[in-house]
Amino acid sequence: MPNTATESRTGETSPGAVPQRRWWSGWPDWSGYLAVVWSALYGAASLYWALGGDGYPFERIHEDRSSGSILEPSRAEAVAPVLALFCALGVVAGVLMLKNLGTGRIRKALLAYGWVAGTALTLLIPDYSLLGLLAFSPALIVFVFTGVPGPQDLGDIMYWHRGNLMIVFVGGLLWVAATLAYQRRTNGQCVYCGRAPHAPGRWTDTVRLRTWGRRAVWLAVLSTLPYDITRIAWYFGWPLGITDEFLKEMQDTPNMLEIGLALGVVSTLGSLLMHGLIARWGEVWPRWVWWKKGRTIHPATAVVPAGFVAVVLIPGGLMAVRGFELTSWGETGPAILWAVWGVALGAATYLYYLRRRGVCRMCAQG
Repeated sequence: MPNTATESRTGETSPGAVPQRRWWSGWPDWSGYLAVVWSALYGAASLYWALGGDGYPFERIHEDRSSGSILEPSRAEAVAPVLALFCALGVVAGVLMLKNLGTGRIRKALLAYGWVAGTALTLLIPDYSLLGLLAFSPALIVFVFTGVPGPQDLGDIMYWHRGNLMIVFVGGLLWVAATLAYQRRTNGQCVYCGRAPHAPGRWTDTVRLRTWGRRAVWLAVLSTLPYDITRIAWYFGWPLGITDEFLKEMQDTPNMLEIGLALGVVSTLGSLLMHGLIARWGEVWPRWVWWKKGRTIHPATAVVPAGFVAVVLIPGGLMAVRGFELTSWGETGPAILWAVWGVALGAATYLYYLRRRGVCRMCAQG
């Protein structure tokens, strides 16, 4: 009979067994193909816009349908050809990566393209849209069935300029994954866990990992406080960081202050949840989760949502930098620290992952 994978409670695969993987654990294999497909499709769309086609997503448009991207507003004849060339290079680079080709300077050029593409598409071009949709996701789910209150509909929330940025964001994630897999393969590392054969990891001391993780979490918590404090202050009538006129305008706008207060509360709750990355209840389900009490928490349960939040916070913070005005610092000033929050949360999440990853199912190291 063929071997089947048998695992212990720690996740270690028995010798000679064939590891069983879920589809998402195969990201080093399929992310490269999807990155090439994304580049080909978005490149074709960019060429269409460059030739005068409709729907260019960074053109000047009515404020209610615009975005805060660094590429907006811009002219299709100026930017679309650059996007098309950028994507064409991505197709070539992606194919070379999939074939594990490239040594020396060529390898460095492929890695440079991949990391620049991933960073630009994920962090620099998008705005705060993903963060806003994440914060309001419970309400949006309700709105699908009930409709949006007031003279609006879902089209006023999910319009093309904003939807395009989500497509760009997904492309960035694919390029980050594809480039990381290529870098590990060409370095002789395990593409699934990043460990090098017969080489001790640089981050193996759990005490050291927890110490640095605690510092990253506290930095993330501190970066949330200015936003929380200003929004709560506005709700109680104190114009902290804004003019009296702007506060009066918000008071006269139905539910505006309540929404700000809700966002401040959500941010505070996020600060509390981040402590799970360094606390015991982030590793074993606590008593207040009675249906799983005492069971070990799978690392992905914390790593996936925390990592996603960390990534979407950074574009929102960078957008706030572009819109900052000293005379009304309370509007966008605290949001600048979202970038710090995202970096710190990302670091804390990575350290949590290193501390809890255990034995790799594919290379049996750990």
